[in-house]
Amino acid sequence: MDWTLIFFFSTLLCICVIVYLATRLCRVREQLSIINDALEDIKKGNLNRRILARKNDLTKMICYNINEIAAGDQAQLVRLKQSEQAYKRLMTSLSHDVKTPLTSLVGYLEAIQGKIVMGEEKEEYINIALDKAYHLKDFIESLFEWVKLDAGEQIFQFEICDLNELSRYILADWIPTLEDKQFTYEIDIPDAEYSIRLDRNAYTRILNNLLQNALLHSGGNKVSVHISEDEKQATIIVADNGKGVPEKDLFHIFERLYQGDESRGGIGNGLGLSIVQELVAVHGGTIKAESPPYGGTTFSISLPKAL
Repeated sequence: MDWTLIFFFSTLLCICVIVYLATRLCRVREQLSIINDALEDIKKGNLNRRILARKNDLTKMICYNINEIAAGDQAQLVRLKQSEQAYKRLMTSLSHDVKTPLTSLVGYLEAIQGKIVMGEEKEEYINIALDKAYHLKDFIESLFEWVKLDAGEQIFQFEICDLNELSRYILADWIPTLEDKQFTYEIDIPDAEYSIRLDRNAYTRILNNLLQNALLHSGGNKVSVHISEDEKQATIIVADNGKGVPEKDLFHIFERLYQGDESRGGIGNGLGLSIVQELVAVHGGTIKAESPPYGGTTFSISLPKAL
């Protein structure tokens, strides 16, 4: 046995191991320096900073985690900025929607108080002022309801209800209004019992808002309500034969305060459909709107059946 040869190869092996470990250590020190620089950069607000790591780097998991944290913070910052911009737009819209009818209301009341109008014209001004006041009241009530829904502060009382019976009860109250507005109506509600877990007030609000939307905005003279079911869900369809919704507006129809091309001072407050969508979501359901080129708008609600 040549001990000299064995010693030589052992020494060579030790040198190789030492060189390998030294190389790895240098790479780790280099990576730690890069990680430290990146963390300093991120701490200063540069959330676009990312750390590149090789597949065999000992620090790769640290780098991946830092990149994930930075990406998450960046996404959260984008959401916060979007939310801030949305609320700025909301405040601008609110100030306009409140100021416009309020200014008009004050103008009519000042004309009455100053005796600028008399007799029948005075009575007409009083009626107009009362309409403006009711409009403002409805807007503020809708706004408060939407804010409570958005903040998750609305309290619901869910119970197993017969969807068909409740729907018939709600629609019965609408028939005099529809006839007064010269709207024809078609109601298709099966006699069978559909058991749904509902908040009665919330579901009433859903149907009321959809029917009111048809009366105020459709420009048509007919509304239909159709209810059906399958094994898993019930479907409520509310449709009108009006002018329809332009394709560019259909995508935004459930957004708060969105009123399409209508004047901001027009009828409605842009909250009704937003509230409907929130209430449907609370029930675990979905809602969609369709408006074909030839006119008319159809709202389809799907609600899960009680098991």
